[in-house]
Amino acid sequence: MLAVAFLAACGTPEPVQIESVRAFVGARIIDGTGGNPIDDGVLVVRDGRIEAVGTSAELTVPEGATLIDVAGKTIIPGLINTHGHVNGTLGLETNHFTSENLLRQLRLYARYGVTTVNSLGGDQEVSAVIRDAQNTKDLARSRLLIAGSVVSGDTPQAAHAMIEKNLALKADFIKIRVDDGLGRRKKMTPEVYESVIDRAHQAGLPVAAHLVYLEDAIGLAQADVDYIAHSIRDEVVDDGLIALLKEKDITYCPTLMREVSVYAYESVPDFFEDPFFLKAADPAVIEQLKNPERMSRIKNSQNAQWFKKNLSTAMENLRKLAEGGVTIAFGTDTGPPGRFQGYFEHMELSMMASAGLSPMQILSSATGDAAKAIGREDIGTLESGKWADFLVLAEDPLLNISNTRSIETVWIAGNKVDGE
Repeated sequence: MLAVAFLAACGTPEPVQIESVRAFVGARIIDGTGGNPIDDGVLVVRDGRIEAVGTSAELTVPEGATLIDVAGKTIIPGLINTHGHVNGTLGLETNHFTSENLLRQLRLYARYGVTTVNSLGGDQEVSAVIRDAQNTKDLARSRLLIAGSVVSGDTPQAAHAMIEKNLALKADFIKIRVDDGLGRRKKMTPEVYESVIDRAHQAGLPVAAHLVYLEDAIGLAQADVDYIAHSIRDEVVDDGLIALLKEKDITYCPTLMREVSVYAYESVPDFFEDPFFLKAADPAVIEQLKNPERMSRIKNSQNAQWFKKNLSTAMENLRKLAEGGVTIAFGTDTGPPGRFQGYFEHMELSMMASAGLSPMQILSSATGDAAKAIGREDIGTLESGKWADFLVLAEDPLLNISNTRSIETVWIAGNKVDGE
């Protein structure tokens, strides 16, 4: 039976309230492990971390804790975007790489329930400073991981020089680009990417690979890449690749909304009328994206239309890989202009459902599995000792993944995120 802290009705003196301890009482708790939900749950948070999780029948709330009634709500871990970008974008412009702008983006992600972002490329020294300041119980914006500059080069030596600069930033990932731009540029060779992977692994860092084609996914997997940062778009995957990815424990990140963003503004997208989008959107940016000349360019772009045509292949590959047991990590490639941070993450969840994944599979990919993919054992699931990063939802996302949009409050390190 739940032991409520206030016993004045029984004649017992009311205890002194402990401000650093909160107990969220009565919600359904989906803990991010993939296990069964906890009904009539209790989540106890102390000094920014989770102290206990369980049912009201098995947990005693610490005396003096602040009780927060969340009966009828659902609690899930904060969403983890394993492929985003926190960089110089401001509106539709770039080169606004300031601490103020980066923190603005992290607060925006947080308001939409994305409590950690793995920024895969374009990160600078200020990114590292912000990343290094987040290990605190006072945090109230999204956590940040960084990859530094995307590694390129025609030779191993040139690529290694870029790796060393990223190591100086204490990057969390190394990212490479293996992509010929649909035949318009030279692609990184196997000799170079094999050398990059070896050097990164010597330094203890995982390697994420931007790619487009199935043949490159096979070559990178054989070279022990750790993380495939986009969908395979040109061909449907076969059982051989599925087995290879599972054998080597390689994570696959679909970024379906990256595909959508390439062609979405050939016309006025429906989401421009969505209140969930409009609550954080800049009207001036919306008007720029509605520009007829801009829309015409996108409609006539071979690049945009190729990705539009091949989105169905990307979605089929996600379904096959998930069914085959490959680890799927949630990611969107948001951050560049027109890829709306926070909102696109919820659209990605819905697209994953359209591809055939169950709500539990999708939530696991965005919480516990995502944390493993970025090497973070202190977030991603609602378990004792982990940071208290979680969302309180009005509706149950296991009934419909779109219910992740029913955010009532966001908590990071046990601190309520400002919704404005």
